[in-house]
Amino acid sequence: MITGHTGFKGSWLSFWLKRLGAEVAGMALVPDTTPALFDQLALADDLDHMIGDIRDAALVARRISALKPEIVFHLAAQPLVLASYQEPLETWQTNVMGSLHVMQALRDLPGPCAVVMVTTDKVYDNREDGSAYGEDHPLGGHDPYSASKAAMEIAVASWRKSFLAGTHIRIASARAGNVIGGGDWAENRILPDIIRALQKGEDIIVRSPQSVRPWQHVLEPLAGYLALAERLWTSDDPAFQSAFNFGPAPTDARPVEALVTEALRHWPGGWRDASSDTAVHEAKLLSLDSAKSAALLGFKPRWSFEQTIEKTISWYRRVHEGEAARDVTASQLQDFGAL
Repeated sequence: MITGHTGFKGSWLSFWLKRLGAEVAGMALVPDTTPALFDQLALADDLDHMIGDIRDAALVARRISALKPEIVFHLAAQPLVLASYQEPLETWQTNVMGSLHVMQALRDLPGPCAVVMVTTDKVYDNREDGSAYGEDHPLGGHDPYSASKAAMEIAVASWRKSFLAGTHIRIASARAGNVIGGGDWAENRILPDIIRALQKGEDIIVRSPQSVRPWQHVLEPLAGYLALAERLWTSDDPAFQSAFNFGPAPTDARPVEALVTEALRHWPGGWRDASSDTAVHEAKLLSLDSAKSAALLGFKPRWSFEQTIEKTISWYRRVHEGEAARDVTASQLQDFGAL
């Protein structure tokens, strides 16, 4: 079961799992972008697709009871920093209470289940001091999105210790962010903003060109989530029932300006700096330490920063020029070594 299967990451994960022969069921809201990767990949016809809101505890309980899933990837969220300033209560209701509804319903499953609760790299108390944060770094969050995801991490740890320890439900959290790749059409995200501007022949508006982020292709953390789910399913070692970072190589944490410049190498255009002293707060520097995932899960990024940008821009250009999104997505899964 994938919650949030109609979203960007959920669509990539659903498509990948179906190609591997898995039985996949989902619960999510209607895609909120036009176009939407979920529709471009025609996923509604490929899996057990249900529209539903994780803020509805009774609906979540009925869905999980009916499916009796063996593996759960909880991706459903309000995932945008800027949107969290506009809808802070909805953000907290979705990211915290929605997650609690999922975990509470899982307690009633009659059989074993491996559960990966997806949060974000922004759950840390970010001091912007150049440190790469490991899983034991204190949690925090300035904006409502980051704070809600940090609270979700505390909730996951609480449910694990209070209700799930020693049971057949094994649960871990996965922290990754600044994920890019073909098919992301969200508002106020740098890569979709780049593509929309290029398609229209307009300058790209960049609000934080010097902000440094650990950029990674969407397939990288998804590969980590799959590896984590496998360990949870096959091992009762409590070391796997914990939090895991999934980030790129330290050298691939680059400023937004570098991302834009690299993108324009593959789809020429222009950009302009729209930074403002009055803009809402967004972190200027963020880096993850993924040593734990490397040691316990064998996680290792496969694509460099340059490869990630090339694959991402290539997906959008190929689809823009008429190739079927399913074919382009499948070919990139092959290139990644995922099939």
